[in-house]
Parts: sequence; C-alpha cells; structure tokens
Amino acid sequence: MHLAGRLFRSFRDYDNQSKLKGLQQRTGLIRARNLSDMNDGQLQQESHRLQTAARSGTPLDELLVDAYALVCEAAKRTLGLQPYLVQIMAGIALHERYLIEQHTGEGKTLSAVMPAYLNALTGKGVHVLTFNDYLANRDAQWMGPVYRFLGLSVSAVQAGMSLALKREAYASDITYVTAKEAGFDYLRDSIVLNEADTVHRSFHYVIVDEADSLLLDEARVPLVISGDTSASASAGLQYAEVARQLQPAEHYDFDDFKRNVYLNEAGAVQAELLLGCGNLYDSHNSHLLTSLNCALHVEALMKKDVDYIVRNGNIELIEEYTGRVAENRYLPEGLQAALVAKEGLQSVAGGKVLGTITIQHFISLYPNICGMTATARASAMEFEKLYSLQVVQIPPNRSNIRLDLPYRIYTHKEAKLKALVQEISSIHSAGRPILIGTSSVEESDLLAEALIAAGVPCNVLNAKNDAEEAGIIAKAGELGAVTVSTNMAGRGVDIRLGGGSLKQAEAVARLGGLYVIGTHMNESVRIDNQLRGRSGRQGDPGASVFFVSLEDELMLRFGSSYGAARTSRQDESLEDPALRGTITHIQRVIMGQNFEIHQELNSYSDMVEDQRRILYSERLDILKGNKEMSPSEQRVRLFYIDEFWADHLAYISYLRESIHLESLANRNPIDEFHEQITKAYEQLYTKINDAAADMLVRLGGSNDPADWEKLGLNSPPSTRTYIINDQYIQDKRSSWTGATVFAYWLRRPLKWLLSPVIKLPKY
Repeated sequence: MHLAGRLFRSFRDYDNQSKLKGLQQRTGLIRARNLSDMNDGQLQQESHRLQTAARSGTPLDELLVDAYALVCEAAKRTLGLQPYLVQIMAGIALHERYLIEQHTGEGKTLSAVMPAYLNALTGKGVHVLTFNDYLANRDAQWMGPVYRFLGLSVSAVQAGMSLALKREAYASDITYVTAKEAGFDYLRDSIVLNEADTVHRSFHYVIVDEADSLLLDEARVPLVISGDTSASASAGLQYAEVARQLQPAEHYDFDDFKRNVYLNEAGAVQAELLLGCGNLYDSHNSHLLTSLNCALHVEALMKKDVDYIVRNGNIELIEEYTGRVAENRYLPEGLQAALVAKEGLQSVAGGKVLGTITIQHFISLYPNICGMTATARASAMEFEKLYSLQVVQIPPNRSNIRLDLPYRIYTHKEAKLKALVQEISSIHSAGRPILIGTSSVEESDLLAEALIAAGVPCNVLNAKNDAEEAGIIAKAGELGAVTVSTNMAGRGVDIRLGGGSLKQAEAVARLGGLYVIGTHMNESVRIDNQLRGRSGRQGDPGASVFFVSLEDELMLRFGSSYGAARTSRQDESLEDPALRGTITHIQRVIMGQNFEIHQELNSYSDMVEDQRRILYSERLDILKGNKEMSPSEQRVRLFYIDEFWADHLAYISYLRESIHLESLANRNPIDEFHEQITKAYEQLYTKINDAAADMLVRLGGSNDPADWEKLGLNSPPSTRTYIINDQYIQDKRSSWTGATVFAYWLRRPLKWLLSPVIKLPKY
C-alpha cells in the first residue's frame, strides 16, 4: 500500500513537472515580447487589434503571447507591478482550464488578470468569483486600471445593489462577484416575467478564487429563493422540551461517526409518554416524528458557540471551514425551527421555495472553468472527478523557508491546554508574533482566558467579534502580538510581518517570523495547510506546529483504537511516531468519507438539476420571445411554469426527508427517489398545460397587463434569498443501528409490518 502511494505521488510529481515545462516555454515567449518601447497609444492600439481578432474568430491560443505581454506592460505602467515568471505561468495555466495551486502571498490576483483579459477580448464576458464582497470590490478596483488602460470595462457586483447597477456590472467585460451573489442573481432571473428584469447574460468563462472552498467545501450548499416570510412564535417548543428529557444510550443512539442520532425502543416509549401521542410510528404521527427527530438532532449534535452563536436574538450558524458567521444561512426548515425552539427564540416562517441551485451546479453552467487556491493538491482526485479539472502546482517566486514542525500529541485536553499556554508564553516572551488557530468560538474564548491568567495579553478573533477582523489582522504580525482565532484567520487573510512597518518586519524576521499554532487537527489537511500558510509568505521566515489531544473530537470519533483509554494520562507529549501517522490516516479517511457523501448527495440532486435545466430552457425561450406566443400566452405559461415548479420542489423536499425509510423495506433509497421524482416531473407538464389553458379562457385573449394583475398573474411581491446547510440532508440508510431498525419495526402498526414496501406520499 505504501509502495503504491509512493508510486502515485511520483507519477503526480512527474506529471506536474511536465506541465510546468510547457508553461515555462510559453512564459519565455511572453517575456521575449518586450513592449517597453511602445508609447501608451501604441499599446492601446495593439489591444484594439487583439480585440478585433478575437471577435473575428481568431483562436485565443494564437493571441495568448501578445495578450499576456500586453498585460505585463500595462500592469507595470498603471500599477507599478511587474508580474513574476511564476505569475505568468499561473496565468497561462488558468487559460488552459487548470486549477492552479499558488502559495499564499504569491499574487493570485495579478495572475488572474492575464487570462481574464484574454478571454474578455471575445466580448462574451468573464466572471472572477471571489471569496466575499470585500474581495470582489477590492480586486476590481485594484486591477481595474490595467483593464481600462487596455480598453476593457470592469465592475464589481455587491449584495444589495439595484437591478440597474447589477445589469450594468454584469454587462462589463470583466465582473468580480461572489459565487453566492452570482448564483442568487441567476435564481432571481429564473422567476422574472419580463426579460428586461434579468441581470445576467450568457455565461462564458469563469475564474474561481479560493477554488477548493467553493468547488469542494461549499459545493453542495443550495442557494434558495423563496416568497414572503413572516415571524411567528416557535411551534417546536414542546419537541425541544421532550428532546431535553431524553438521555444518550438510554433513549437514543448515534451512528458510528456521530453524524446522526436516532431514537431506540426505550426512547420511543418515553417520547410517546411525554407527548401523549399514542404510537409514535403510526402514519398520522409522521409529522410529529419528523419534528421530534429534528429536535433530537439539534439537542444532541449541535453545540452553541461551536456550530452556531446567538446574537441579537437570532441564530447565526458558524461555517465549519472558515470559523466565520455564515451570513444568511439556515438549516433545512425543520432543523432550523428546532434550533430556534431549543434556544427559545422567535421563529421566522420560511416562505414557499421558488427556486434552488447548488453552488456546484451553478458553476457548472459556465462552459469554461478554471480556479486558483493555495491548497489544491490534497484534493486533486475530487477536482478531477467532479469538475474534470487537473491541478497544477505553481512553484513560488521565492522558496518557502517556513519550518513545519511535527504534531505534538497529548493524552488529554488538560495536558494540551497546559502545554499550549507554556509554549505561547515562552515564544511571546521573546516578542515573536503568534497566531493561534482554534476549533471553535468556545475554544478561542477558553484559551484566551487561560493566556490572560498566565499574563499573556492577546487579541481574540471569532464569529462573535467579526466586525473587528480587519483591525486585529492588521496587527497580527507586529512584535509581541498574540492573536487567538478560529478558522477565520486561515483563508483569504494576509498577515504582514511587522504589521507593515519595515523596521518591525526586520525585527520579527530575526526572531523567526510569524509562529502559527493549531490547537486541533481539522477534518481536511487542506484546512490545516491554510492555517500554516499564514506564515512564510513570499519567502519570509516562519514556523507552524499543531497540538493534538487523544480526547479531541476527531480522535474520539475516528481514532478510537488509539484513544485515551490505551494510554495512561501524562502531561508530557507522546513521542510515538505511529500516532502522528494515525492523524494523517484519520484525515484521509474523513476526506474520503466526505467525498463519498458529496457523491451520494449528487445522486439525489443531479436529476433534480437536470429537470430544472430542461424546464428553465423552455422558460428562457418563452421569456426571450422565441416561441412566437401572444403576450397573454407568454405571461400565463411563465406564471404556471413557476407555480408548478415550486410545488415540485416542495414535494422533492418532503421526499428527501423520508426516503431513507425505504432501506428498511429492502429498497434502494436513491433508486426510489429517482423513480418518484421522474413520475412527478412527467405530470408537471400536464398540470402546466391544463392550468394555462383554463387561465387563457378566463382571460379571453386579453393582452392588457391590468387584466393579468386582476387574475394574480404577477411575480411574488417580495422574495428573499438564503443558503441551506446541506450537510444535514444526507442519505441515512447506512447509519441506522440494529437497535434503531428493531425499534422502528417493533413500533409499526400491524398493517405496516405485513406490507413489504413503505408507501411514500403521492405527488
């Protein structure tokens, strides 16, 4: 096995070197095109020539050398930046549809300008998808002078922009925008009744920044547009109270990796007593059972200040991979209501879902996709399988001299905390800046308290004080700075030695640079590497180390054979090399499981997306007038496509919540799901046709918008967009324990026990 792994890595390294040779050859041609003798007007004439050639059908590959040389000269004149050879190589790889791994601080923003300019010459538009609104606006303004000097337009889309401003921004040659906002705008476009109200044009070429985050970590996140919502008192308080009275092991069980929780027989009996509902598994109690399961999930598996915070009377979910508040994000409706009830807050009723698309499916709408990130290699297989994207590792401009120290492993959490405080105190005493990455808001607060008690002043950065992020990060590289953070400091954060002061930077460098400490291992080695990457930027000195306890959550969940029970407690770190190998193995196992879950979820959503695209294609033809319809026929058809698609989505959502029960009747849930939604979709067109025909009779052929309004043929008066945490919507058939299955069948009414198939609701 180890030999196979070494052979694979050797082949991958050889393949990467082969790709780099090709990139280096073309980079040499670009650098040989010296345009410094041209004046500004001549450079702009050259850009116009390339634009004319591209729009006349000349292949972009034939224009690449001239275009990139032009961008290099324009960047030097407008920004004072001369692209490094490795930045040009990265830019070529992006045009060639690779996913590039480029180290932190190596200038991905400038690398992206070259392929963005080249592909924008066609006039079809280029999107650069950024990590957040701030970066979209910053990068558009920062790189804008290059594009404008060369005769192209550039804009940034921001959340909350007016329709007119968004349409103008998307009409630019290059548009910087977050994937979520671009996706939300696509959903808004999908329900308009007049073409003039759309903002997007046809998709062409996209560069995805922080590509591993968007294409993998966030890929399954469904973007949602819904109708009106209203506040109401929580209806789930009773279920929350019942869940609080149930005890683990006695009343409910977890699956092997604590991803799901289920009532056992004793729990079902206890719940029936508390609810006074009779048989919990009787068909008329199906809604009650679903609500109770949701309440049990949030009670047993979701922890305040780890998975979410409560701020200003609202639940704010914390994004696992970044440690940030996941803005405008909710759990699937039943779980969200249960979490609100758990915290005793006011519930916001979810409006009717009008449209939804995952980030993965949205990005796949672009015919040409490429991406860039500092951490890609560890997930090269996933990029290849999901997007047909190959990873190319771009060498740094200056060699990385950061010292990555081996894991320090402790038998229990108290020993780890004590060692952390000692290490931080010792390093801090010399004045060297330290960045500590913690697992949660709760842990960051706990560590900060321990440090202050030990006489070490520190700044804390977590989801509770995210408004102070910029100020805290600006000082994180200063002499004597100690910054305790969640994963917020692990991605998209540039920490400069000395906080920007050259004198301080030199002093910090003499001390060894920024010292990064991780207090836990993450599920993905990519996230660990993101934290490490805050140190050692552009050849700076630096160091990183991770502290791990055998009582850490991941070690308990996935490394049980190496758990604390096998080792007597001690304050000193464990020096067993096998344990360090175990950590690497655990991360590989978890990444493999998450990829399998990703593929499993795709099995459910891919067919729904196929159905959406077929229906949306017809809708777009109608909207653009390609069907030769009368105005009234057009309005009626669009209205009922939207009406019955929303009903179809509601049915799919209900089906997804209950489909795993099919496995208890020896049926494959995915096959059953596909069969059910296929039947439902086949009925969709009949419903649309019948309803449209009836309405046209009522209209009497009137093309008067006033008559349409009287009969309710309008868009929703208001909508909202939000994100659903899809990690909780997964196939549970493999997670049912033997006791759970027994309890389930034992509690079913006799008529159900005699039936070989669990009947699902009809559409």
